[in-house]
Parts: sequence; C-alpha cells; structure tokens
Amino acid sequence: MQSHPVKRVVSGALAAAAVIAAVTVTEPATASPIPAPAPQQPPSNTSEALQKYRELAAQAEKLNEDYLKAKDDLSARQADLDKASADLEAAQQSLAAAKEDEEHFRREVDKFADASFTSGAQLNKLSALLTGNSAQDFLDRSSALEVLAADKNNALSRLSGAVTQAADAQRQAADAQARAQTAKDEAAKLTADIEARKKALDDQLAELARANGLLTSADRAAQRDTGGPIPNVKAPGPAAQAAVDAALSKLGSSYVWGAEGPSTFDCSGLTSWAYKQAGISIPRSSRAQSAYGTPVSRNQLQPGDLVFFYSPVSHVGIYIGGGKMVHAPTSGDVVKISPLQAQYSGARRVA
Repeated sequence: MQSHPVKRVVSGALAAAAVIAAVTVTEPATASPIPAPAPQQPPSNTSEALQKYRELAAQAEKLNEDYLKAKDDLSARQADLDKASADLEAAQQSLAAAKEDEEHFRREVDKFADASFTSGAQLNKLSALLTGNSAQDFLDRSSALEVLAADKNNALSRLSGAVTQAADAQRQAADAQARAQTAKDEAAKLTADIEARKKALDDQLAELARANGLLTSADRAAQRDTGGPIPNVKAPGPAAQAAVDAALSKLGSSYVWGAEGPSTFDCSGLTSWAYKQAGISIPRSSRAQSAYGTPVSRNQLQPGDLVFFYSPVSHVGIYIGGGKMVHAPTSGDVVKISPLQAQYSGARRVA
C-alpha cells in the first residue's frame, strides 16, 4: 500500500494530469501498419511513486517547452529589431545624401533663374537675334543658348530626382522606425513572459525534486533502462540516417532541463542536436519543431521523422521504425528507445 508522504507530494499532479488528458488530440483510426500506442496504464512493475513522479515530470516538461518557445520568440523579435535598426540606419544615410543632392541641384537651378530673370536677359533665340550684330553672332549665341538650355533641363531633372529620392528615403526611415518600435515593444512583453514561465518551471521542478526523494532503488533502475541495445535502423536518406544514428548513439545519456548536448539533453534538445549532426538546423523547442518541415501521416512514418505528443505539443522524439522512437523522456530518465506514446499528436519530416 502506498505511503501517505508519497500521496501528499504527488496528489496535486492528479488534477493537472486530468486537464492535460482532456485536451489531448488523438489521431483518427486508420489501417496503419504502425503498432497501437502504448497503453496509458503503467507496467505492473512501475510503482505508484514512479508513476506520479512521471506525471509531475510531464507537467514540468510542458512548462519547459513553453519556456523554450518563449525564448525562441524573443530571439525572433530581436532579429526583427536588428533588421529594422539596420534598415533605419541605411534609410537615414540615404535621406542625408538625397538632401545634399537636392540642395546642390536646387542651387544649380537657381543660377539659371538668376541668369534669366535677375539680369533681365532672356535665354531664347529671339533675344539672341535682336541683340546680335551679325548672322554668325546669332549662330554662336544660339549654340551657346542650346548648351545652357540642356544644362538647365539636366539640373531640373536632377533636382526632381533628388526630391523623389529624399521622399522615398523619408518613407523608408519612417517604416523602419515603426518596425523597430514594434519589435522593441514585443521583446519587452516576451521578456516578462519568459520570467513568469521560468518561475513556474522552477516551482514545478522543486515539487519534482521532493517527489524524486520518494523513489526506490527499483524505480531509479527503471528510469535508467534504455529500452535495449542499439538497433540496426535503415533510414530512407543520408540526412535522416545521420540524425537517427546520432540520437541512438546517445542512449543512456541523462535528461537535463534545457540541455541540448552533447552529453545531456531534454527532448527537443536531443532532436535538434541529432539533426545538427546531419547538417540540418531545426528549431529548438518541440512546439516550434512541430511546425517545421513537411507533415507526415501516421501510416507513412519513416525512420528519421519527428514524432510529437500532447496538445499543445510538449514532447518530441525521432521515429526509428516498428512503432518505436528514440527520445529523451523526462527528468530523472535517460535517452532511450520506447514505443510511441498514447498522446501522439502528429509527425514532421525534415530530411
């Protein structure tokens, strides 16, 4: 019979576990060759203490993935801010240069205006005819006037272009300024969100640590079980093969919150590390990974596919065939081979 201390430590997990189960998305039944999901009930050799510990750990893993997703979002907003800031600087430089050109060509146009009206001389061929002393004088003056007219038109055209360029640069600067401010505001909100999520995770980990103290030596041995020796898995392509091999090479490595290798991992840390060894960069959190690559139906799973669990997604593993996956389950556990869990929610192919 389970002792009262164990029940007191883990009783708070039951209500939350029921909520998680209520929102779980299950896949419609198909004529799939993939074996049925693992049963919800724990194996007969799993103690109540270990079962409840794993429930608490699953909740902590969800909080951890929420925390990682918020950090991913903050990185994206910081990238937006950096881009907007660079665009703003470039636009401001373009605006300054356009303003200089505008002032220069405006002075050039003003010179022609002064020559035409301030001095009283009309820049046209009739004026040249009336003021000339001979036909040759008229031709010479006409030629000079044509040059002056061309220069005047050129100056006007350049002035118009400089004005247009200055206006465009002004609009670009205003747009970059607005984007930069939006990114700053969103980053500030995300920073506060990250702090809140980190506190929730720390509180859950403290409760998990108390539950860990109630586990028996047999419970701890069950957590260290890797699910068997490394199997010979044949993936459909070289990148998927490299990722599968990399993940399987880490059987027995400890689960650590937020770890991404090479010796310790959390669930999405293992999958992102494995695909990095294959030369493919995927998002860091399981939730972001669940939107990456190409969706795959359950009856089309191939070794190397990412498989996801819970709704919203908070766990991920790498499919290795035969209805099994390699994954980093949760705190106190190790990287191991397991059947696909009952809370399966989808799969993505990235190679």
